[in-house]
Amino acid sequence: MLNRRYILAGGLSAFALGGFVPQVSFAAAATNRHFIFLLQRGAADGLATVAPTGDPDFLRARGDLAAEAMQGTKLDDFFALHPKMTGAAALFASREASFVHAVASSTRDRSHFDAQNLIESGGLKPYARKDGWMNRLLTLLPNGQNKAIAIAPSLPLILRGNAGASSYEPSRSAGPDDDFTHRVSALYAEDTQLSNLWEDAVRTGMMAGKPDTNERGEAASAKMVAGLMQGPDAARIVMLDSNGWDTHSSQSARLGNMLSRTDRFVTALKTEMGSDWQKCLVIIATEFGRTVAFNGTKGTDHGTASAAMLFGGNLQHPGKVIADWPGLNATSLYEGRDLKATMRFDHMISDALAHHFTLDPVLTRRTLFPDLI
Repeated sequence: MLNRRYILAGGLSAFALGGFVPQVSFAAAATNRHFIFLLQRGAADGLATVAPTGDPDFLRARGDLAAEAMQGTKLDDFFALHPKMTGAAALFASREASFVHAVASSTRDRSHFDAQNLIESGGLKPYARKDGWMNRLLTLLPNGQNKAIAIAPSLPLILRGNAGASSYEPSRSAGPDDDFTHRVSALYAEDTQLSNLWEDAVRTGMMAGKPDTNERGEAASAKMVAGLMQGPDAARIVMLDSNGWDTHSSQSARLGNMLSRTDRFVTALKTEMGSDWQKCLVIIATEFGRTVAFNGTKGTDHGTASAAMLFGGNLQHPGKVIADWPGLNATSLYEGRDLKATMRFDHMISDALAHHFTLDPVLTRRTLFPDLI
């Protein structure tokens, strides 16, 4: 019989306790720590990513389509990781990964646009805030050690705000040669504002590295991110988007491909970060989950709670799955169709970052999510 307060693999986290955080003061944020947030846009199916194979109602609800989950790596006696995530499974075994299940933001709206807005702003209502929680995080880090960058053509909401942040979109071509770069630098030399912007762009491009025709896809992305986070002008915080998680039809093949790509990125990132991996925190989350039951096209529709993935060398709950599991029987589902949320996204994020940057957890939560206290 399932116990609703069943916390897997031992240990109650602060977010599992419904928001309790100790009144402890910590030292200033460690300036050599790195944080990467990857947003799975489109609503990733957490029930397939971290499958509750120990819940008999999961098997009943998904029938033959649950067979794939049964082939995944057993994380404990209740959850199994998707079989395409072999690298993440190895990180979990080495205590460099953890998972949080039945997690959701403050909205119960199944609109991608509204839910993504709340995931980025950290607000209580969609479009009520014009700044993002990652920008507010920068105010807790020491000046000069709080550089943030989004891998995007423009600055996303999550990094907008009073603290400085920038965006970078890698070029698909080799880019300008050194002679051209020096000529533009000389042209802008007399204009302080243009010169600073140009030199910052040049430094960012140098850290990201030039395109390597021998490296593509996730390996190239991981190398670029690692380059941006290493060196004297390195970014401490990086935000990335991952699109294509809206699996209304033929979910098995499509989701497997997306999870395989994510798995390759994380494992390549560990390699590229080298010893800095021990100072790195990677959080992967989505705007909401998907329905428990499959639809007629072997896909899933917009749901509520999902699963988040955390990776790095100094996790708060290494090698554990944290879940206040609500159960999947008909009476336990949200509105009779979705996994019910029992973990709050803001609690998960603020607790993980307070631990990672050695910050006061109360101050961190109040700063990042002031509307949700």
